[in-house]
Amino acid sequence: MPEPNGAGLPGRLVVEDWDALTFRVNRVAYRSDEVFRAERDRIWARTWLYLGHETEVAEPNAFKTRTLGGRPLIFCRDSGGTVRAFLNSCPHRGTVLCREREGSTKLFQCFYHAWTFRNNGDVAAIPGKDAYEAAGDGFLDSMRLRSVPRLEIHEGFVFVAFDPDVPPLLHHLGDAADYMTMIREQHAAGMEVLPGTQLYGVRGNWKLAVENAMDGYHFSPTHNTFVGYLRETGFAVTDDDQYAYNLGNGHSLLVLTGHGGRISMLWEPRFGEAEKARTAAHRAEMDRRLGPERARYVADESHILFVWPNLLLFDLEGLSIRQLEPVEPGRTDVRAWQLAPRGEDADTRALRMKTMVSFVGPGGLATPDDIEAYEAVQRGIEATAAEARPEYDFSDMSRGMVDEVKGVQGRSIDEGAMRGFWRHWAGALGVPDGLAVTGTRPERFLEGRNVR
Repeated sequence: MPEPNGAGLPGRLVVEDWDALTFRVNRVAYRSDEVFRAERDRIWARTWLYLGHETEVAEPNAFKTRTLGGRPLIFCRDSGGTVRAFLNSCPHRGTVLCREREGSTKLFQCFYHAWTFRNNGDVAAIPGKDAYEAAGDGFLDSMRLRSVPRLEIHEGFVFVAFDPDVPPLLHHLGDAADYMTMIREQHAAGMEVLPGTQLYGVRGNWKLAVENAMDGYHFSPTHNTFVGYLRETGFAVTDDDQYAYNLGNGHSLLVLTGHGGRISMLWEPRFGEAEKARTAAHRAEMDRRLGPERARYVADESHILFVWPNLLLFDLEGLSIRQLEPVEPGRTDVRAWQLAPRGEDADTRALRMKTMVSFVGPGGLATPDDIEAYEAVQRGIEATAAEARPEYDFSDMSRGMVDEVKGVQGRSIDEGAMRGFWRHWAGALGVPDGLAVTGTRPERFLEGRNVR
């Protein structure tokens, strides 16, 4: 296994050349078991990871189980109302403690030896406790459920870290935090995750999912069926005035204004006349509550936000949360949930769900296209794996570098957001010469924007 400092991995994983205006990624990054293991150690074990939304465990005693970075976890709200995350492993002999996907319980009992724990982590019962001479308070305290070292919540989004020394969550989120605040601001009553999880596996590397989300260049050619559908319903699809932003710390953002309307905020003909009236009323309320300028940022722009390293927020017609869980170099599990306004009327909720599943749902007009695209990349990069000419085994992400030289904000159809991702990835991996830079990076290297 590679050393923690990245030794044992190949150098020049990312090659950034400002003389030739090229940016290339070594395809071994998508295929290598060594790279994958280093990612587990250097990224997933050492930074904040998105676990879930607090409304998924809205009531005391609610729980979910899921896996992050290969580690089984219990995500719950204890009987006192505190959101918690535990390693899903019995402190006695390591058995997976909770084997249900979700439910409500005050107690977790191990099926192997019947050790039982309260949902705040305390030991509730040990069969034959008298056999443990030291089974006093000290022993029981040592056998509590193992909490994840760090847990913090921002705007309802729950993050955990396996490293106790990570910086505070808001420091990690940086400029991405405000775009998450915008989600909460969409409706005065706040937002909630709707019941049900979309879970699917992709035969591709997790980084291809990030690339695909930050790649506006593929929208029209890959999703031409959806583009045609929008045009037939009266919506003029355009790539004008749409931009990509690197938000720092590996986070990135696409701002889209020409790819469709937004339920309850930006009307388009396919939503129908009843929704047109509801949208006008809600936009007036947003202007009063947020002010016209802030309301414009919140309502009139669609956003695709990537929060390093495992959260994608598709704030489009509606809002879809996706969580990435790398399983092996060529396989990624995706969990997705729909986020919707609390107390939304039934007609709007039905329209929202119909619209969401038609595009970003796993059976919609977009997601199957995207999955096929990055599975095709995973298959295709095998063609150059044993190539005698090593320069052929690189993927190009140079589109738009000339605008960075000019100091012009990158467009959504360029590849600047991907370049920001790969720079941060190389730094997090800690490989000597992992990012090889030739020439001088522009002094005015644009990141973020002021939306306040």
